[in-house]
Amino acid sequence: MRIIFAFLFYLATFSVTLGQAQLKIAKLKYNGGGDWYANKTALPNLIQFCNRELLTQLHSDEEVVEVGSTDLFLYPYVYMTGHGNVVFSQKEAENLRNYLLGGGFLHIDDNYGLDPFIRLEMKKVFPELEFIDIPFEHPVYHQKFNFIDGIPKIHEHEGKPAQGLGLFYEGKLICFYSYESDLGNGWEDQHIYNDPESIRQKALQMGANLISFCFNGR
Repeated sequence: MRIIFAFLFYLATFSVTLGQAQLKIAKLKYNGGGDWYANKTALPNLIQFCNRELLTQLHSDEEVVEVGSTDLFLYPYVYMTGHGNVVFSQKEAENLRNYLLGGGFLHIDDNYGLDPFIRLEMKKVFPELEFIDIPFEHPVYHQKFNFIDGIPKIHEHEGKPAQGLGLFYEGKLICFYSYESDLGNGWEDQHIYNDPESIRQKALQMGANLISFCFNGR
């Protein structure tokens, strides 16, 4: 499976060099009734920021990919968000597991209310793994932008600290879970949440670190 993903990623990269296409990232569509489609302007703004600050050549529009689709393997980085229920079938869980073991990277971004559901469903994907706090010295916090205290706090909900949690497989970070941070809200168009620009920049910088880590840091 790792070879399959590497081959697809190579094809995408090769087409970029020929000017025929650009690398794409995607939002994950899932079942269960939760609003997987939340944060509609988030990924396009993150893409624009990364293309400017990291000199990536990401396609300007977000893609949407279903968790059980083989198209999942076309995207090196997949973003998952929402406020509510999530349900993975066993087939979908197996597909997501193969994607992550094959070299893909999942960013789960709790938009407040996702947590109790996603923890159960990710147990279907990796019954042998637990989400753990990612150490502040981990490379994901030290790409182009330095976050010496870990993931930034973007939105306040219940007074809990922001946490960067991860699933590690054989020592490799394959899934980053931003909890009580709301990174995606900070990526949204500024007028939607009216966050101070300094906070919004921190969110975009942390997002850029995730993209950089996904492409280069592993």
